[in-house]
Amino acid sequence: MGNRGAVLVVLGVAALAGSIGLGGFVALLGSATDASSAGPVASGAPSAPAVPTNWAVLEQGAALTCPGLPWGVLAAIGRVVSDSGRAAPSVSASGGAVPGGEGPLSFSPAAFASAATLGPGGAEPPSPLDTTDALYSLATFLCRAGGASAGGLSTAIYSFLADEHQVDDVEVLAGALDAAPGLDEAAATAVLFAAGALGIPYVWGGTGPNGYDCSGLVQAAYRSGGVVLPRVAQDQYDAGPVLAVGSATEPGDLVFFGTSVSDVSHVGIVVAPGVMIDAPYTGVQVREDALPASVGDGWGGEYFVGVTRPEASL
Repeated sequence: MGNRGAVLVVLGVAALAGSIGLGGFVALLGSATDASSAGPVASGAPSAPAVPTNWAVLEQGAALTCPGLPWGVLAAIGRVVSDSGRAAPSVSASGGAVPGGEGPLSFSPAAFASAATLGPGGAEPPSPLDTTDALYSLATFLCRAGGASAGGLSTAIYSFLADEHQVDDVEVLAGALDAAPGLDEAAATAVLFAAGALGIPYVWGGTGPNGYDCSGLVQAAYRSGGVVLPRVAQDQYDAGPVLAVGSATEPGDLVFFGTSVSDVSHVGIVVAPGVMIDAPYTGVQVREDALPASVGDGWGGEYFVGVTRPEASL
């Protein structure tokens, strides 16, 4: 339970330092490190938000009632349970968020009664069927369960969801949303897919669902968000759009490794500052790995060669 909690802890922490500086790497690659020569450059084209604006406003307000509770946890639970109100509550091994759950967050009658909170403009008396009340009540529930502290957050989420896999999904997506509140729909969906793949074995040439290689995982993750990517890491890098060297990464960005931009051999997907999910090699499961601090830094026997930010229009 909660073995993805490290994503929440690393927010704002500096990433792993590499073995060589950027200047040395630029000398190694020459003009190939110029984003304009490596592939299409990111345009920053707008896309749909990961969380509807009305839900985000409510979630941010609800989180303020429990100092220390990340708003992204509320947003991630809403996304996992009912796609932030855009779909019927999910049905998992536990029968939804809880068996017999009601409303957009699938509150059980007992859980809602224990934490019923009237949100601004909500129903009176508070109702699990009212979105405002449900979100404010979720903040109260998690706060009472220890969610205001980093050490108690995983247990608090589990006490609501009662599904270990959903807890992992929520923790990873929450870390992404807290790092990038404006995260777009395609990136959030890809991050959530990657979180759901944690623990699945590496299989060379694997495209899922029972095994992935690095590029197979990335392709499947973005396909779930409606973005079509090429199959292998080199082609995925070439498809871009490539971020300029020195740009800060965001959740959903793809990070590439190899000996140069024309010899890319590995790819991962960023889920939080300094953290990626990847399928590393035979004998290892899909997992979280630390990112080097900068393009040009060493990574094992290779280098961190660049970053792309797939767009929904691709």
